[in-house]
Amino acid sequence: MQWSDITWCELPDKLAAVAHAAILPVGATEQHGPHMGCGMDTEIADKLCKAVAERTGVPMLPALPYGCSLGHSRRWPGTIPVQPITLIELVKQIGDGAYHSGVKRLFIVNTHVTNAAPLRCALEMLRAEHDDLMVAVINSPQISERVRQFHFADADDWHANDAETALMLALSPHMVRMEKLHEADDPDRTEGQVFAHPVNRTSLNGVTGFPSRATVAKGQQGFDWMVEDLSALIQRGLRQQPPLAHSYFDRVG
Repeated sequence: MQWSDITWCELPDKLAAVAHAAILPVGATEQHGPHMGCGMDTEIADKLCKAVAERTGVPMLPALPYGCSLGHSRRWPGTIPVQPITLIELVKQIGDGAYHSGVKRLFIVNTHVTNAAPLRCALEMLRAEHDDLMVAVINSPQISERVRQFHFADADDWHANDAETALMLALSPHMVRMEKLHEADDPDRTEGQVFAHPVNRTSLNGVTGFPSRATVAKGQQGFDWMVEDLSALIQRGLRQQPPLAHSYFDRVG
């Protein structure tokens, strides 16, 4: 169910079978502490959405590997950020192309926290231009209550923490440096802050939380919940219609 593997001849029937829906995973390339590879966000976006695409039959567009990672500063190498306006415009143009290829329901699945605002802006632009396109932005830690508890168990900021490290131990262990786990722990300093500080002012090593607590079993359980609950959310979206049928462009009277 990968968009890249589907021919143009096959695409109309594939989309018609799933209410003209598609999934767009959005990740990032950024430092994830001394113990984990910089592509972690994109890795989970790709693997999560591939599993969900197979379960639901909804085609998955190629995952975006760059995101709005400006908050990680230049203190640690490895972060390749794009400006918010760049991400907005890129996702808007991807959405335009998907729409003109027959997509009427676009599920944007985001695995990096500060992508959320630009993706919401892209959503606003897409639905204002295409009257019959429905767009959802789903932030992966908020898929369900049990997924939320899994992500935030040790840190409100959930960056390179217990949950993310556990996911990589289960799914892509080559991305984790086991010998670095116990020295990677750094407590969450974001709680109670009025201002949104960049990571250089909240972390000593680019980590927020306790990756030393991560286990393969915990990661597999968390991933299974994410796949199951995101699949259910998308399947619910396939059946939904707007509460009212009014056109965006028609005035009252």
